[in-house]
Amino acid sequence: MTQDELKLLVAKAALPYIKDVAIIGVGTGSTVTHFINLLADFRMDIEGAVSSSIKTTEHLKKIGIPVLELNAVNGLDVYVDGADEVNAQRQCIKGGGAALTREKIIAGASKKFICIADESKYVDVLGKFPLPVEVIPMARSFVARELVKLGGQPIWRENCITDNSCEILDVHNLKILEPKVLEKLINDIPGVVTVGLFAQRPADVVLISKGNDIVTL
Repeated sequence: MTQDELKLLVAKAALPYIKDVAIIGVGTGSTVTHFINLLADFRMDIEGAVSSSIKTTEHLKKIGIPVLELNAVNGLDVYVDGADEVNAQRQCIKGGGAALTREKIIAGASKKFICIADESKYVDVLGKFPLPVEVIPMARSFVARELVKLGGQPIWRENCITDNSCEILDVHNLKILEPKVLEKLINDIPGVVTVGLFAQRPADVVLISKGNDIVTL
């Protein structure tokens, strides 16, 4: 199967988790794009969705699903999103699409976080995918120097402005053996909005498409 077919397969596997859920959280990325397309057949059963990005908001509205502000709902039962990397502990690296802060907020507000990914995203140790860090623009250089002290090689993602009007540093050459510890260390650097490590709040369920099968963690 092609990678795109694997993404579609795992997107379909997430549908049972939103059965009888009136308001869902929806992430951002190529795998989630397939998931949103599939939601078109269920739009009459969905009262609304909380979106993690402008791109996702536009897609949801295009298929006829109302988009709600997180402040307007009393938490969420289910949040569906992808990952750039995920390990056996269901900890993730996210942020390749620059939506990491809103994704982390929605994940934190949800009772169940369903992560969907094709087998290429499953790893034993996080860090081969550059770790995104969203930063306040004036703090970019300072934060980069602090990230070097932690052993990483930060590279400014030029011409990328997040939906929060901030910037992204992608941290290369990290072998993340203690994701929870590193997440806290980076989040504590002044000027960091959030780091794309989802370890303090990992996914509750990870669905991985492997060949014609779905592996559930």
